[in-house]
Amino acid sequence: MSKKKGNIEVQSENIFDIIKRFLYSDQEIFLRELVSNAVDAIHKLQTLSRKGEFDGKLENPLVEIKLDTDKKTLTISDNGIGMTEDEVRKYLNQIAVSGAKEFMTKYEGSNIIGNFGLGFYSSFMVADKVEVNTKSYKKDAEPVLWSCEGSPETVITKGTRKEHGTDITLFISEDSKEFLQKDRIEGLLNKYDKFLPVKIKFGTKTITEYEGEGDDKKEIKKEVDNIINEMDAIWMKNPNDLKDEDYIAFYNYLYPMSQPPMFWIHLNIDYPFNLRGVLYFPKLTNNIELERNKIQLYSNQVYVTDEVKDIVPEFLTLLHGVIDSPDIPLNVSRSYLQSDSNVRKITGYITKKVAEKLNDLFVDERASFEEKWDDISLFVKYGMITDEKFYKKAVKFFLLKNTDGKYFTLEEYQEKFKANQTNKDDKMVILYTNHVDAHTHKVSLAKERGYDVVVFDHPIDNHLMQQLETKESGIQFARIDSDTLDNLIEKEENKESVLSEKEQEKVKELFQEVIGESQGTLMLKPMATDEPPVTIVRPESLRRMQEMQMMQSPGGMNFDFYNIVVNSNHPLIAKLLKKRGDNKKAFAKYLYDLALLSHGMLKGDAMTEFINNSIEFLGGEK
Repeated sequence: MSKKKGNIEVQSENIFDIIKRFLYSDQEIFLRELVSNAVDAIHKLQTLSRKGEFDGKLENPLVEIKLDTDKKTLTISDNGIGMTEDEVRKYLNQIAVSGAKEFMTKYEGSNIIGNFGLGFYSSFMVADKVEVNTKSYKKDAEPVLWSCEGSPETVITKGTRKEHGTDITLFISEDSKEFLQKDRIEGLLNKYDKFLPVKIKFGTKTITEYEGEGDDKKEIKKEVDNIINEMDAIWMKNPNDLKDEDYIAFYNYLYPMSQPPMFWIHLNIDYPFNLRGVLYFPKLTNNIELERNKIQLYSNQVYVTDEVKDIVPEFLTLLHGVIDSPDIPLNVSRSYLQSDSNVRKITGYITKKVAEKLNDLFVDERASFEEKWDDISLFVKYGMITDEKFYKKAVKFFLLKNTDGKYFTLEEYQEKFKANQTNKDDKMVILYTNHVDAHTHKVSLAKERGYDVVVFDHPIDNHLMQQLETKESGIQFARIDSDTLDNLIEKEENKESVLSEKEQEKVKELFQEVIGESQGTLMLKPMATDEPPVTIVRPESLRRMQEMQMMQSPGGMNFDFYNIVVNSNHPLIAKLLKKRGDNKKAFAKYLYDLALLSHGMLKGDAMTEFINNSIEFLGGEK
């Protein structure tokens, strides 16, 4: 073959500068593209073999990556379909002319990963020169060597390959020397190509074997091929062929040292788009941020990204696992993905399947669902808050957990407790606590009156309650310490005070003097004698707004606003009026401090003073 010169057909003399700077968002993508092309070349040959259009054998399909630090080269070799001289001219001298697209048109159903053309030219992001040494599978085809030194000019001469396949050799540029490091290349292969369906070899590794037994046992070290992709991509398999052990083993491979997942969903759809995947429900911590970005996005088993927040609904980023779709383009920046129509369709489908899985578990295995609720409730709540379509499905299996550890759907809860917890506005009041231990007395009083109390102890619960109050008519939430029990339910008739108006005024003056003017409203209220003498209450709406703002902007607005309610019917208030001199004020302060103590609001010197006063009171000195 005589030496022939040609030109790449492009519109700009600066095409290689454009490729180097703008083709991909990450320079490292070049290796992913070239390995994908190599796998495609093997798949093409396998397809031809199945159709009887290739007479030879492909006994050991293999992509091999070789590093030569002395020559400063990186070579990607395959034993696939190869190219003739005409094909080299067609596919390598015309940027973005895709052999993959043409092949797929002719052989529909072929498993082709990328677009040989544009992806191939990503090699110039890291190389000053690229050589392609290739030999077609076709009978009597001659090997071809194509080379290009980063300009539109190319050279084609006779190649040296003896068997069908292609070697792509990159002469790494000075500013990309990191890609001559073994660990860097192996890291990229493990990142992008560890689930490809064709063996990927990169050098060798040392393994240890043992021979003999007892004292005669010997340690033998062997050099074996370093195969990158030894773990199967189980999401590409038929779910009927997999056992629970297979899913758990795969999860442990993806997330070493993690707790086992609770359950999983195997995604498998061919129309109106192609999608495979396995999504796991992990045991979530209360820190949402730590749980994000555990879903890996693939396209035809090639890793794309783990930043899926613009690809799937926000709440789905709390799941773990793999999503794979050939409808997601490989050779684009991440920013493109969020606007892709196929991606949006995939998002809707995944949301639907997740909701269906949870609903099926709730309906078919209610006891198991309740056992898992504490671990999955954060995920469900987050989804209800952030995704309207998910909310409509999830409200049917969303559970309320009460302080007795029993679970109810919203509908079940209303049926059981509405009659006793409906206020004067005909709204059911759902009492809740965010801290069972801190509200023990309040909860006990509520239960004595026949009220039920649920547990909402996560920062996002305030947002969820807002959603439920807005979307579900006839309910409202009130924290157990946001007011007195009578005011929370607002249905009991007003009780009469045992104190005269003059006595009530004196009590109010005493407590106002003790607490000063810095806090909220001081109120006297005739309540049941089992209610505390002094109660600290925080208005529900104000407290909820403050907590939501604090969640969104930590360190922002933070004020400790509360109201003080004095139970004018409590025996200790009557006792207060019988005190004389300074003892009256001291006793009023003691009752107020007792209320602060019950809310964990008494600290420092105030706590020390309270303890001293308690000792004196117990000693009968006051």
